[in-house]
Amino acid sequence: MARSLAAPTADDELAEIEGWYRRRLTGPARMPRTKWTPVRIGPTWQVDGKRWALPDRSLGWQVLAWCGRWLQLARDEPWRFTDEQARFVLWWYAVDESGRFLYRDAVLQRLKGWGKDPVGACLCSVETLGPARVADMVSGQPVGMPTPDAWVQTAAVALEQTKNTMRLLPGLFTAEAQSEFDLAIGKEQLYGQRGTRFMQAVTSSPTTLEGARATFVLANETQHWDSSNSGHDMADVIERNATKSPDGAARSLRITNAYEPGLDSVAERDRDAYEAILAGTAVDTGLLYDSLEAPPDAPLTLGEAPAVVEAIRGDSTWLNVARIVQSIGDRRNPPSRSRRFWYNQIVAAEDAWLVPADFDRLGNGVTVDKIERGTPIVAFFDGSKSDDATGLVGVRVEDGHVFQIGLWTKPAGWDDRLEPWTVDRADVDLRVSWMFDTFKVLGFWADPSDTRDDAGERYWEALVDSWHRRYANRLRLWAVKTGDRQHAVAWDMRSPIRQQLFVGAAERFVSDVEAQVLTHCGSAGLKQHVKNARRRPNKWGVSLGKEHRESARKVDLAVCAVGARLMWRQWTNQHRPRASKGRVIVLTD
Repeated sequence: MARSLAAPTADDELAEIEGWYRRRLTGPARMPRTKWTPVRIGPTWQVDGKRWALPDRSLGWQVLAWCGRWLQLARDEPWRFTDEQARFVLWWYAVDESGRFLYRDAVLQRLKGWGKDPVGACLCSVETLGPARVADMVSGQPVGMPTPDAWVQTAAVALEQTKNTMRLLPGLFTAEAQSEFDLAIGKEQLYGQRGTRFMQAVTSSPTTLEGARATFVLANETQHWDSSNSGHDMADVIERNATKSPDGAARSLRITNAYEPGLDSVAERDRDAYEAILAGTAVDTGLLYDSLEAPPDAPLTLGEAPAVVEAIRGDSTWLNVARIVQSIGDRRNPPSRSRRFWYNQIVAAEDAWLVPADFDRLGNGVTVDKIERGTPIVAFFDGSKSDDATGLVGVRVEDGHVFQIGLWTKPAGWDDRLEPWTVDRADVDLRVSWMFDTFKVLGFWADPSDTRDDAGERYWEALVDSWHRRYANRLRLWAVKTGDRQHAVAWDMRSPIRQQLFVGAAERFVSDVEAQVLTHCGSAGLKQHVKNARRRPNKWGVSLGKEHRESARKVDLAVCAVGARLMWRQWTNQHRPRASKGRVIVLTD
């Protein structure tokens, strides 16, 4: 007897879509054959034997099926993730044996045009309406359910960036989905399920975000999030809100292009955190970092660029390689920008003082608190009043090791309209006293700058003179040895002779970093100021400075490091031990 055929149910359709993905993703891994082997960071492009490395348990299978059922690429064309995107979804929704998510937050870094915004829009849709939470574990696998009272945010530091995601939503949902979930889609918000589910676009207003109980946040273009636009404050608020979510399952996904080193963006801090986890110097708090980058030696030439782009575009075959190569060949586009946009490489701007990665590799963690009392050192001070930072850096005489002793800068969020901020000279003086009490200071030079106090007097002059009177008898390397301006401490950079000396020291510092013959403490402040520094050519050579006069990105510790190494070099050249008939002469006081 013939069996009657029933119309397929929604569950049947979901099972069919999930099966389609399983057949594609669990089969033999087919790694693209390219001339250039990309740098693969994260699990998406990892292979386990001959198959793709996939999580043992993931809610992602149901997420993939839900998107295929209710979302569309175009009218009457169901949404389908590329295999690469689908593998990322599986890892993002991976869970442990108890059904808890493996990852607390994630960074998805890809070249421009890869499809980060569409993927983000799909995941925002799932988090608002789909099976984004684990309801139960059945036979060791998670079963999904919608997030109760879902509150999803797509966040950026500019409203236009949030539109990259929000403008996709009207065409992303099928007509059936819009009816099924009772959707009301606006330019900056979406309501569903009779107003019980909510998605909104938010911009850089940390105060407004504080306390918001968002269940999922998509942070867009975090390479642009920095202190100048409240990006760091915004990222901090998002993290705090997720931490105190009632079910402990609120998470955030950050999508970004390769960032420019030295700008101290949220994207840069995320990468630093990930690399610290890999190095074992930070605890893994559940960060999923996924990136596909051109190898460091990939040439930026018209002949090789097509093969490099094909290697790192992954499954995004819609990218027009010929058009990208045209952009790379356009001389109006700096090579560093082309590498960040189209090679997904993290590279410094052309005017960077030195390569940040080269400097970072020299950090050894020997900070000021780890240097023995009584150690002979030299130290350089760079004073400011309010706009720039004030810094104090030491160098160990024995080996030239650079370490941060003090840094004074305006606190984040300080409102000068309520109370103008100035560096506390008494606090600086206490730190200098501590330095002399702790170490054997052979030389201490200070550039007081020409900044003035409210009475018109030079802000640091009186304190620098007091240091001369207190410490001159203990200092062996004086700032000014002869003449009517003889001074143990004051080393005024306005002098042309000292400017010339400093330029030579700055060039030597760069060459020492390039030759990897210098070590430093690795403090966050020192590394950041070095990354912020830009090349400043002058008649004596190439010095360093801020990107522009009003820039909030400070370089003062870099200046101090150069000054302290200049002092160290002078000391070692003047006090080089000499051997005599097998005896070693040890210099002492």
